[in-house]
Amino acid sequence: MDSFSFPARDRFLNRAADLERLEDWWSGSERNALALYGRRRVGKSWLFRQFAHGKPAILLVADRRAEAPQLERFADRLEPLLGVRPVLDGAPALIEALYALAADQKLVVVIDEFPYLLPAREKDRDQVLTAIQAVMEERDASQLKLVLCGSYISQMERLLRGPLRGRLAPMLVDPLAFDDAQAFLAGDTSATERIERYAVSGGMSLYLDELARGGSLRDRICTRVLDPRGPLFNDPREVLEEQLRTPGVYYSLLEELSTGKKSLADFGSALGRKTSDLQGYLDTLREMRIVERTAPVTARDDERGYRYRLADDFMRFWFRFVFPFQEELKTGLAPRILYDAEIADLLADHISPTFELLCRQWALTTGRATKVGAWWGNALNNLRREGTRQSEEIDVVGLTRGAVSLIGEGKWTNRPLGLDVLTDLDTFKIPALRQDGARIASTAKIALFSRSGFSPTLITAATEREDVVMVDVDELVRDLMALHGV
Repeated sequence: MDSFSFPARDRFLNRAADLERLEDWWSGSERNALALYGRRRVGKSWLFRQFAHGKPAILLVADRRAEAPQLERFADRLEPLLGVRPVLDGAPALIEALYALAADQKLVVVIDEFPYLLPAREKDRDQVLTAIQAVMEERDASQLKLVLCGSYISQMERLLRGPLRGRLAPMLVDPLAFDDAQAFLAGDTSATERIERYAVSGGMSLYLDELARGGSLRDRICTRVLDPRGPLFNDPREVLEEQLRTPGVYYSLLEELSTGKKSLADFGSALGRKTSDLQGYLDTLREMRIVERTAPVTARDDERGYRYRLADDFMRFWFRFVFPFQEELKTGLAPRILYDAEIADLLADHISPTFELLCRQWALTTGRATKVGAWWGNALNNLRREGTRQSEEIDVVGLTRGAVSLIGEGKWTNRPLGLDVLTDLDTFKIPALRQDGARIASTAKIALFSRSGFSPTLITAATEREDVVMVDVDELVRDLMALHGV
């Protein structure tokens, strides 16, 4: 069999760890199929094509068509290789034919969007998967390396728990982290712009490819996202509507989340619906890895106080700045007018949560803590009684051996960070954290992160203390990129 050739392999970027895992699986003795899954636009198709390049490989792509014509198409593909036309009356027969094809030669076969080949009804699906399980019992007699790929994360994870449990090796393809995403940017890109581009495009390969490259960020947003003819103008809608039958409520939830973290009660108030009615929608978005549920880093697993956040930075941008204006953009509103009027002044507010996340990653990267998150809780009791402060929030709280070892604040503003930030920590926030039951180590450090440097009064105060560390945007990015030698 001829080796597979991936014409775009020279344009493939990064994913070194994922490719290494695939190569280990290929060269090892493991006979279990690989369940390769991840969100749409994350780069799965390019990943398995890059992996298959130069190997004897077959790629079969399922779609939404009826099962019978798809299987006939696959039979057309396999007939010249098998020397006889296989009778494919279902997914089990297809996999059985693939095992037979690899009886005497090592072969990798990828079935992309495999869940499309399964029945919609759970009872019927389990029957098909049980039949596939029986076929896989003969896997040791074949040299087949089978990859079952899918974008429906919840369905792929159900495969791992169902009849095929123990016969599939899971491999989740995550969005690119900040340091990995730097491969899409030019080497002379400033630290500030690296964070800006990542905060708008997120870690999805397609969005990075469109938004992290040359030209100003404003121009890329206007031409690639705000222009109705642009490739990303409608992309989040298309991705969601492919998986959600009634997207209306989901859109409302995502639009609410686009402006910041929210509690379940916040959604109920904003949408005028019972929180019990909304929980199922949020659970679905969490299964899709679009929404994350977070708790204060010091909270126990059984505590409440959860907040929800949009995990995809590009979707967060799109639902805040594009979704509400799509009709106007379609009917004549110029992208540059929209950008200047609605986006430019609020872009820093959009970038701020990403900057805070990168500050937390810095705490892990530099070994300042072994567990890092944000914290929020009640203000000091006497201040609550007076009505002067009701709650407090800290951007970065790092724990080491259960004790707080790092406390930090990150500000993405055009002004230098002032002494008031340190004063707030000392006077209100750290005491509230201690009131909440946190054990603060005697050696705990305070880290202050700033886009625009630090005021002279803050620099003077910090240099007089041994517990304060100041990290500007250049140092932050340098340390994060050094993690993988970027």
